[in-house]
Amino acid sequence: MPPSQRATPSCCRRPCQLWLRRNALRLLRPTATAMPNYRRALVPGGCWFFTVNLLDRRCRLLTDNIDALRAATRLTQTRHPFTIDAMVVLPEHIHAVWTLPPGDADFSLRWRLIKIDFAKAVPNIERRSAVRMARGERGIWQRRFWEHLIRDDGDFRRHVEYCYINPVKHGLVARVGDWPYSSFHRDVRAELFPEDWAGDVSAPNFCLIARSP
Repeated sequence: MPPSQRATPSCCRRPCQLWLRRNALRLLRPTATAMPNYRRALVPGGCWFFTVNLLDRRCRLLTDNIDALRAATRLTQTRHPFTIDAMVVLPEHIHAVWTLPPGDADFSLRWRLIKIDFAKAVPNIERRSAVRMARGERGIWQRRFWEHLIRDDGDFRRHVEYCYINPVKHGLVARVGDWPYSSFHRDVRAELFPEDWAGDVSAPNFCLIARSP
Protein backbone atom coordinates (compact mmCIF):
# COMPACT_ATOMS: atom_id res chain seq x y z
CA MET A 1 0.00 0.00 0.00
CA PRO A 2 1.47 3.39 -0.91
CA PRO A 3 2.41 5.91 1.80
CA SER A 4 -0.71 7.99 1.22
CA GLN A 5 -2.85 5.04 2.39
CA ARG A 6 -0.79 3.95 5.41
CA ALA A 7 -1.86 4.27 9.02
CA THR A 8 0.49 5.88 11.53
CA PRO A 9 2.21 3.18 13.66
CA SER A 10 1.81 3.17 17.42
CA CYS A 11 5.52 2.70 18.08
CA CYS A 12 8.84 3.79 16.64
CA ARG A 13 10.94 0.62 16.63
CA ARG A 14 10.15 -2.98 15.74
CA PRO A 15 12.11 -6.03 14.56
CA CYS A 16 13.10 -5.63 10.95
CA GLN A 17 11.39 -8.49 9.16
CA LEU A 18 8.04 -8.04 10.93
CA TRP A 19 8.03 -4.32 10.33
CA LEU A 20 8.90 -4.66 6.64
CA ARG A 21 6.09 -7.13 6.03
CA ARG A 22 3.48 -4.99 7.73
CA ASN A 23 4.28 -1.41 6.93
CA ALA A 24 7.03 -0.44 4.48
CA LEU A 25 7.24 2.94 6.19
CA ARG A 26 9.91 5.55 5.64
CA LEU A 27 13.20 3.92 6.55
CA LEU A 28 16.26 5.64 7.88
CA ARG A 29 19.40 4.19 9.36
CA PRO A 30 20.18 5.73 12.75
CA THR A 31 23.25 7.60 11.42
CA ALA A 32 23.71 11.05 10.01
CA THR A 33 25.17 9.75 6.73
CA ALA A 34 21.99 7.81 5.90
CA MET A 35 19.84 10.92 5.40
CA PRO A 36 19.10 11.38 1.68
CA ASN A 37 19.83 14.76 0.14
CA TYR A 38 16.54 15.83 -1.44
CA ARG A 39 17.59 18.49 -3.90
CA ARG A 40 14.76 18.80 -6.38
CA ALA A 41 13.91 21.54 -8.84
CA LEU A 42 10.41 22.87 -8.37
CA VAL A 43 8.91 22.11 -11.78
CA PRO A 44 5.51 23.64 -12.56
CA GLY A 45 3.11 20.88 -13.56
CA GLY A 46 1.68 17.81 -11.91
CA CYS A 47 3.81 15.33 -10.00
CA TRP A 48 2.27 11.88 -9.47
CA PHE A 49 2.95 8.58 -7.75
CA PHE A 50 1.81 5.41 -9.56
CA THR A 51 1.45 1.71 -8.91
CA VAL A 52 0.94 -0.37 -12.06
CA ASN A 53 0.33 -4.12 -11.75
CA LEU A 54 0.45 -7.12 -14.02
CA LEU A 55 -2.70 -9.20 -14.25
CA ASP A 56 -0.82 -12.29 -13.07
CA ARG A 57 0.84 -11.26 -9.80
CA ARG A 58 2.78 -14.54 -9.64
CA CYS A 59 4.91 -14.05 -12.75
CA ARG A 60 8.23 -12.29 -13.40
CA LEU A 61 7.36 -10.83 -16.78
CA LEU A 62 8.57 -7.30 -16.09
CA THR A 63 12.04 -8.14 -14.81
CA ASP A 64 12.45 -10.99 -17.31
CA ASN A 65 11.74 -8.48 -20.11
CA ILE A 66 13.27 -5.36 -18.57
CA ASP A 67 14.83 -4.21 -21.86
CA ALA A 68 11.42 -4.24 -23.55
CA LEU A 69 9.95 -2.22 -20.69
CA ARG A 70 12.77 0.30 -20.81
CA ALA A 71 12.38 0.66 -24.57
CA ALA A 72 8.63 1.18 -24.25
CA THR A 73 9.18 3.82 -21.58
CA ARG A 74 11.83 5.69 -23.58
CA LEU A 75 9.66 5.66 -26.72
CA THR A 76 6.71 7.06 -24.79
CA GLN A 77 8.93 9.78 -23.33
CA THR A 78 9.94 10.89 -26.82
CA ARG A 79 6.31 11.11 -27.91
CA HIS A 80 4.89 12.60 -24.73
CA PRO A 81 7.64 13.98 -22.47
CA PHE A 82 7.67 13.47 -18.73
CA THR A 83 10.31 13.31 -16.01
CA ILE A 84 10.94 10.11 -14.07
CA ASP A 85 11.69 11.31 -10.55
CA ALA A 86 11.79 7.73 -9.24
CA MET A 87 10.93 4.33 -10.66
CA VAL A 88 11.33 0.76 -9.48
CA VAL A 89 10.38 -2.34 -11.44
CA LEU A 90 9.53 -5.48 -9.51
CA PRO A 91 8.73 -8.84 -11.16
CA GLU A 92 5.01 -8.12 -11.45
CA HIS A 93 4.44 -4.46 -10.61
CA ILE A 94 5.91 -0.98 -11.00
CA HIS A 95 6.08 2.00 -8.67
CA ALA A 96 6.96 5.38 -10.13
CA VAL A 97 6.99 9.10 -9.42
CA TRP A 98 6.61 11.23 -12.54
CA THR A 99 6.49 14.96 -13.18
CA LEU A 100 4.47 15.96 -16.22
CA PRO A 101 4.97 19.14 -18.27
CA PRO A 102 3.12 22.31 -17.24
CA GLY A 103 -0.56 22.10 -18.08
CA ASP A 104 -0.37 18.40 -18.95
CA ALA A 105 -1.97 15.79 -16.69
CA ASP A 106 -2.53 13.01 -19.23
CA PHE A 107 -0.59 10.30 -17.45
CA SER A 108 -3.18 7.72 -18.53
CA LEU A 109 -2.13 8.12 -22.18
CA ARG A 110 1.52 7.61 -21.27
CA TRP A 111 0.86 4.45 -19.28
CA ARG A 112 -1.39 3.12 -22.02
CA LEU A 113 1.37 3.57 -24.60
CA ILE A 114 3.95 1.92 -22.34
CA LYS A 115 1.63 -1.03 -21.78
CA ILE A 116 0.89 -1.40 -25.50
CA ASP A 117 4.51 -1.22 -26.63
CA PHE A 118 5.62 -3.63 -23.92
CA ALA A 119 2.88 -6.10 -24.86
CA LYS A 120 3.98 -5.98 -28.49
CA ALA A 121 7.53 -6.91 -27.50
CA VAL A 122 6.81 -10.00 -25.36
CA PRO A 123 5.55 -13.43 -26.51
CA ASN A 124 1.80 -13.94 -26.62
CA ILE A 125 1.68 -16.89 -24.24
CA GLU A 126 -0.30 -15.55 -21.28
CA ARG A 127 -3.67 -16.98 -20.33
CA ARG A 128 -6.60 -14.76 -21.29
CA SER A 129 -10.18 -14.60 -20.13
CA ALA A 130 -13.04 -15.06 -22.58
CA VAL A 131 -13.80 -11.35 -22.30
CA ARG A 132 -10.26 -10.32 -23.20
CA MET A 133 -10.16 -12.80 -26.06
CA ALA A 134 -13.44 -11.45 -27.43
CA ARG A 135 -12.04 -7.90 -27.27
CA GLY A 136 -8.71 -8.92 -28.79
CA GLU A 137 -6.89 -7.83 -25.64
CA ARG A 138 -3.69 -9.23 -24.20
CA GLY A 139 -3.79 -10.66 -20.70
CA ILE A 140 -0.70 -8.89 -19.36
CA TRP A 141 -1.74 -5.78 -17.48
CA GLN A 142 -4.44 -4.95 -15.00
CA ARG A 143 -6.69 -2.39 -16.66
CA ARG A 144 -6.59 0.06 -13.76
CA PHE A 145 -3.69 1.52 -11.85
CA TRP A 146 -3.25 3.56 -8.67
CA GLU A 147 -2.33 7.22 -8.93
CA HIS A 148 -1.72 9.80 -6.22
CA LEU A 149 -1.10 13.51 -6.76
CA ILE A 150 2.01 14.58 -4.84
CA ARG A 151 1.04 17.41 -2.49
CA ASP A 152 4.36 18.86 -1.32
CA ASP A 153 8.06 18.14 -0.83
CA GLY A 154 7.41 15.90 2.15
CA ASP A 155 4.90 13.85 0.20
CA PHE A 156 7.37 13.65 -2.67
CA ARG A 157 10.11 12.39 -0.35
CA ARG A 158 7.92 9.72 1.21
CA HIS A 159 6.81 8.30 -2.12
CA VAL A 160 10.32 8.27 -3.60
CA GLU A 161 11.51 6.39 -0.51
CA TYR A 162 8.56 4.01 -0.82
CA CYS A 163 9.64 3.20 -4.37
CA TYR A 164 13.21 2.46 -3.39
CA ILE A 165 12.50 0.36 -0.29
CA ASN A 166 9.89 -1.76 -2.08
CA PRO A 167 12.21 -4.59 -3.24
CA VAL A 168 13.46 -4.92 0.35
CA LYS A 169 9.92 -4.88 1.67
CA HIS A 170 9.02 -7.78 -0.63
CA GLY A 171 12.06 -9.79 0.44
CA LEU A 172 13.74 -9.67 -2.96
CA VAL A 173 17.01 -8.19 -1.66
CA ALA A 174 18.59 -7.32 1.67
CA ARG A 175 19.73 -3.84 0.65
CA VAL A 176 18.10 -1.18 -1.52
CA GLY A 177 21.25 -0.91 -3.64
CA ASP A 178 21.17 -4.62 -4.48
CA TRP A 179 18.04 -4.30 -6.64
CA PRO A 180 19.14 -3.52 -10.21
CA TYR A 181 15.81 -2.34 -11.66
CA SER A 182 15.56 0.97 -9.85
CA SER A 183 16.39 4.60 -10.44
CA PHE A 184 17.95 4.52 -6.97
CA HIS A 185 21.32 3.91 -8.65
CA ARG A 186 20.90 7.05 -10.76
CA ASP A 187 20.14 9.05 -7.61
CA VAL A 188 23.19 7.62 -5.84
CA ARG A 189 25.37 8.79 -8.73
CA ALA A 190 23.73 12.21 -8.44
CA GLU A 191 24.53 12.21 -4.69
CA LEU A 192 20.87 12.42 -3.73
CA PHE A 193 21.09 9.21 -1.69
CA PRO A 194 24.01 7.46 0.01
CA GLU A 195 24.80 4.09 -1.50
CA ASP A 196 23.99 2.31 1.77
CA TRP A 197 20.69 4.13 2.37
CA ALA A 198 18.30 2.16 4.65
CA GLY A 199 21.02 -0.30 5.60
CA ASP A 200 21.14 -4.08 5.36
CA VAL A 201 18.10 -5.97 6.64
CA SER A 202 20.14 -9.17 6.97
CA ALA A 203 22.39 -7.60 9.62
CA PRO A 204 21.61 -9.14 13.04
CA ASN A 205 21.41 -5.77 14.81
CA PHE A 206 19.43 -4.01 12.09
CA CYS A 207 16.45 -1.97 13.22
CA LEU A 208 14.17 0.60 11.69
CA ILE A 209 13.22 4.09 12.68
CA ALA A 210 9.71 4.69 11.40
CA ARG A 211 8.45 8.16 10.76
CA SER A 212 4.82 9.11 10.26
CA PRO A 213 4.08 9.87 6.59
